[in-house]
Formats: sequence, C-alpha cells, structure tokens
Amino acid sequence: MAAEIHSRPQSSRPVLLSKIEGHQDAVTAALLIPKEDGVITASEDRTIRVWLKRDSGQYWPSIYHTMASPCSAMTYHHDSRRIFVGQDNGAVMEFHVSEDFNKMNFIKTYPAHQNRVSAIIFSLASEWVISTGHDKCISWMCTRSGNMLGRHFFSSWASCLQYDFDTQYAFVGDYSGQITLLKLEQSTCSVITALKGHEGGVACLWWEPVQRLLFSGASDNSIIVWDIGGRKGRTLLLQGHHDRVQSLCYLQLTRQLVSCSSDGGIAVWNMDVSREEAPQWLESDSCQKCEQPFFWNIKQMWDTKTLGLRQHHCRKCGQAVCGKCSSRRSSYPVMGFEFQVRMCDSCYDSIKDEDRTSLATFHEGKHNISHMSMDVARGLMVTCGTDRVVKIWDMTPVVGCSLATGFSPH
Repeated sequence: MAAEIHSRPQSSRPVLLSKIEGHQDAVTAALLIPKEDGVITASEDRTIRVWLKRDSGQYWPSIYHTMASPCSAMTYHHDSRRIFVGQDNGAVMEFHVSEDFNKMNFIKTYPAHQNRVSAIIFSLASEWVISTGHDKCISWMCTRSGNMLGRHFFSSWASCLQYDFDTQYAFVGDYSGQITLLKLEQSTCSVITALKGHEGGVACLWWEPVQRLLFSGASDNSIIVWDIGGRKGRTLLLQGHHDRVQSLCYLQLTRQLVSCSSDGGIAVWNMDVSREEAPQWLESDSCQKCEQPFFWNIKQMWDTKTLGLRQHHCRKCGQAVCGKCSSRRSSYPVMGFEFQVRMCDSCYDSIKDEDRTSLATFHEGKHNISHMSMDVARGLMVTCGTDRVVKIWDMTPVVGCSLATGFSPH
C-alpha cells in the first residue's frame, strides 16, 4: 500500500519520507492528521481513506469508505474530528472520526451545490460549512440544522475559497481570473470588492490573517500577493513556475511561501525581503525608446515611409518597446521574476549581478500535483495528484528552521 522511503538526511531540498499508493483514480485532496502519523485522502475513485503509519513504517488504510459520487474536495477539523467531503454531484457529506481513527460515522448530507464542489471550509464558531462549486456559487449552510443559510452567484465557476474566521470575510477565486471578497452574514452577504490581476483561472488561494495578505495562484503560472490590510491596492507578482499553480501555504513564522504546480514543481519563496511591485504595462503607438511606429500606427508608417514593428513590453519599467530595443533577457527576483524575462536595454544595463540572486528555491516533486497541504508544526507536507500517488515530505531542510520549536534563522 505504501512504503517508507528513507530516514531524514541533511539536505537543502524536500525529503520524501513516504509514498502512498492504492487509489484507483486521481487523488483530489490529502490532509495530514495533526499529532498523528496519519493521512486522510479523498479521490475521484469515490473513496475516502484514512491511512495510519504502522510499526513497519508503511501506511495502511484504517478506514476505507465508498461514496455515491467522486470526491472533489475535503476539509478536516481536528479538534472535533469532523470530515467534510465535497462531491462531483454537488453534495457535501459530514463524517465523524473515532479517536483511534479506525472508524468513521456518517453525520449529515448538505445539498450545497448543483454541480461539482471545488472547496470547503468549516467554521466551528458559527457552525457553518462554507463551500464553492462549479454551479458558479458560494453557499454556507448550518451544520446544526443542515439548512441553507445563504448563497451568492458568480459569472464563472468558483474554483477556490479562503475564509477569515474573525471578520467572516470570504475570498472566492473563479475561472475568469477574478477574486471576489464577500462579507458573509447569517442569511445574506455583501460584495466588498473584486480583485483582478490574473490572466488565467484562479486555482488556489491562501489567506494570512496576521499580516492580512492574500496569496493567489492561477493557470497563468503566476502567484499574486494582495496586500489586503494595507488598503492601497499593493500587489506583488511571483513568477517561477512553468505550469498551473495548484496549491499555496504561507509559513508565518519564517515568512516563506510554499507553492506547488501541476507539473510537480515545488517552490519556496522568501517573503522576508523588501520586494518591488511589477509595473503596469504602458500603451503607445510607437516604441518609447527609438520612436519607431508599431504596425497599427498607419499614419506614422506612411509619414516616415517605414514598416511598423511589433510591440513588446519591458518587464522592469513597463514601457512599450520594439524587439530591437528589448533584445536582452534577465531574471529580476526582487520583482518576482525568477527566470529570464524581456527587458529594454537601459533596464538591463541597470541591473547588477547581485540583483539576479534568487529569492526562491525550486524543487521537483516528480508527480502531477493537484493538491498540497502542510502540518506546519512538524514541517511536513503532503502532495497528491492525477497520478493517484500521495507523497509525504519533510520540508524542514528547505524552510531552514525547526517549526516545532519556533526557532527561526531571521
């Protein structure tokens, strides 16, 4: 069923501790059980499984439950030992797990959506189960009565969800690339604002309530950091992945962001540095360096008897430039560009070698990651994906500290 890979050698990359195999279809969610050597998984094969580590070092399923529909999302509340599973048919089902994690009792079915459930959050204080789905809505239901409290519709599939438990603000990302901030009430909600910045569907969100930062990852392969607390619209761009960003986790203690992409890429971003905002791209009818016309500028082309050029943009200054004036490429990590991007000649010449020092580390998970979660206290991470494999990682060599003891190198 599962194998323990090896012990924990000292290295500067994630250490693969265990690999769990056994699901017959894509694993949509995997969650580490706090203070236990255990993992809860949900899969498109219609099963929920609880895996416990045996004395042999292998993980074996102590609970194996088959659902009526493929499992598409899951959350687990450890203090009350409640599992909420979203399904492809739109229903959310609640279970209670025994103290020894060998038995799981069905509690309730919530008719939350008309289509696939994409994300679930449980609030114990308000006894709400909040969820988003491919029926283009967010719903919140009372876990005491099982009744629907409220629902709000969007223009696109709702793909991911985060929630601030103190203020009852919900952040919903959708397939159009927009993030909507809502204030949820007992039976209604109000839209606070909409955040637009991604050029592809938003795939994951992470809310950091202490610094009041929202992190979003999308199919445009980028991550955006939204300074919600600053209220000045400040955003930071992080580009280092080569495929859809699927999962995010911010480590508040060490000011690091862990991100995973569908090609198996695992990145750890240093957020404890002063970063620069990427500029807005400027528009112009001619190159802002050599003043040659772009190909739609018919009048200047006619007046100067020249052919129009294609428009590009310098990633550092945002100016509209032609290919000849932007032939250089450079990374610029302080602005979030971890790989080489187009720059105009003057910006390229202004960058020093030390400016190219990476502010992130990149690692290979070697499987198709669709979901990731972390047990920050133990420095553990679990990844799962379309290859039906679940992997458990020791992340302490990468984040550079013992999260359990609170020691930080900063």
